[in-house]
Amino acid sequence: MRVLVAPDAFKGTLSAADAAACLAAGWRDVRPEDEVALLPLADGGEGTLDALAAADPSFSRVPVPAVCGPCGARVDAEHLLRRDGTAVVELARSSGLPLAPRLDPLGATTRGVGEVLHAALRAGAARVVVAVGGSASTDGGAGLLRALGLRVLDAGGRDLPDGGGALRRAAALDSTGLLPPPPGGVVVLTDVRAPLLGPEGAAAVFGPQKGADAEQVRLLEGALGTWAALCGGDPDLPGAGAAGGTAYGLSALWGAVLVPGGAHVADLAGLDGALDRADLVVTGEGRFDRTSLGGKVCGEVLRRADRAGVPAAVVCGQRGAGLDGVRVLALDDLAGSVPLALADAAGWARRAGAVAAGRWGRPER
Repeated sequence: MRVLVAPDAFKGTLSAADAAACLAAGWRDVRPEDEVALLPLADGGEGTLDALAAADPSFSRVPVPAVCGPCGARVDAEHLLRRDGTAVVELARSSGLPLAPRLDPLGATTRGVGEVLHAALRAGAARVVVAVGGSASTDGGAGLLRALGLRVLDAGGRDLPDGGGALRRAAALDSTGLLPPPPGGVVVLTDVRAPLLGPEGAAAVFGPQKGADAEQVRLLEGALGTWAALCGGDPDLPGAGAAGGTAYGLSALWGAVLVPGGAHVADLAGLDGALDRADLVVTGEGRFDRTSLGGKVCGEVLRRADRAGVPAAVVCGQRGAGLDGVRVLALDDLAGSVPLALADAAGWARRAGAVAAGRWGRPER
């Protein structure tokens, strides 16, 4: 039997690559004669680089040391570069919330992402894919674009400091020094559909997650409105509010196309080809519920498996309701409780792989 193991990360416990390895090990414990292929995936947020590097050996890791972190301290980052000139940059590696030594909703910046993009262009990137999940800032991508040569000026023609809060004083842009996008274009991977502005936008929905109180949310909303008036583009574009408006900034001033992250990562990783060679696919994530059937990894794998005529199953940390018709195995059910499952996620994932092999380990096509 040919089994494809293609999970997302079990957030907070197992990376996608680790989850795939544990599930595969458990399956082989029960059915060592089966051919088990691993294809860790991601939805465009944290873990995208690791998932793609594990799925496609033609991607090389390119270190980018000492870029600007979200609060100014230097952090070491990297990007991926494939032989065809495709570069993949993960915002969370340079400007992610876990990298912030403190919450700074008005001052946090995406400048480091721009520095990684600059490095990718210098390395010969002909096309860039930017995974924008997990940001610490609400600066509309201004810091990123400034690292690429844009100037953001106040009414007196002076350069503004970084951070979304400063954008309320923005009066003009000078794009004469802005580096052009690569010839193959720019794709932004998003896992949200939020616009830039309004009650469902970057400041209102995601600002509090980055430490903004009600007054700071109001200030950031106004600052992003000023930014949008200067940049043009479409602030109502679905996904424009991703990463504190970084998706909007890249779209408006660098011509980026916004796409659902799960589908694009699946394409980059070669999911369809892997399904063509499989008798069963096992996917998974930390919590599997009805929202997973939207733009997330599990939903994407299930849709493609159905299209390819390949039976599919889901292993998850916890399961929600309303999932009739989907084969699901939850770690908390095996362990007896959520705390026990979290305490040894790797061990229970391996156990789940073994249970899955006993339950579903027979060819169906």
